[in-house]
Amino acid sequence: MWYAIEGYDGSGVLERRMQARPQHLARLHALRDAGKLLLAGPCPAIDAEDPGPAGFSGSIVIAEFASLEEARAWAEADPYVAAGVYARVEVRPFRAVLP
Repeated sequence: MWYAIEGYDGSGVLERRMQARPQHLARLHALRDAGKLLLAGPCPAIDAEDPGPAGFSGSIVIAEFASLEEARAWAEADPYVAAGVYARVEVRPFRAVLP
């Protein structure tokens, strides 16, 4: 089943986000390579493709896991969690309808 994982950045975490980014992306690449990633990306804190020093308000990942518990465990092991980038993470089932 697909799961939506939403990480919400804390304040003043842009430097920590950038430091943990390579490890964060490596995990996403592994999901992609396994055919389990629908989409992933950051949410700019301002209405701009590159928010610069304004940073990001969080990230969204939609990926396939065997269970909600597996999706939660994957999300909690994210380098952004370990680095203190995310103030909170929400995981919930997702049903792809379009396209």
